[in-house]
Amino acid sequence: MKLFTFILVLSITLVSCVDNKPNRTVTGQDELESLELETPIIKGDIEFNDTLYVPIYSDIYVDVANQKSLLAATLSIRNTSFSDSLYVSTIDYYDTEGNLVKNFLNKPISLRPMATVNYVIERENDIGGSGANFIVVLSAKQSDVRPLVQAVMIGHNGNKGFSFTTDAYSVRKK
Repeated sequence: MKLFTFILVLSITLVSCVDNKPNRTVTGQDELESLELETPIIKGDIEFNDTLYVPIYSDIYVDVANQKSLLAATLSIRNTSFSDSLYVSTIDYYDTEGNLVKNFLNKPISLRPMATVNYVIERENDIGGSGANFIVVLSAKQSDVRPLVQAVMIGHNGNKGFSFTTDAYSVRKK
């Protein structure tokens, strides 16, 4: 019986020590840091530049009593090119009042052809509020790239789950 109790306690301890951070690679590195460029982007090689506004919702009102329901939000940046890399130089998170909450990139990142990077704002992180948003700055060497940038929100109220998406909007294309 003592052996069983020891194994049970050890198992619970090990499971509770697992880092369940959604923005980490399997090796534990921050997903965005793992994609950082080692060499700077040569500006003369760039033919596509775009700044995108991506609305997200940290919470929404779900009933007549104006009860808030917290949401998890995933920013998804997808390179739809079969042959060219997509560069992301800015991922900034703003709250409902327009205050910068966090800069997610220290250096530009590169998405290989057909690659995707996702970044999760966890459900318990309600600092952004109902009008939160991301500003994402993209560039590429070819002018005909068509990246897909969206946010996916998911939540629940009681025993009912729900999810929805929002699309990015270009606010400064060059």
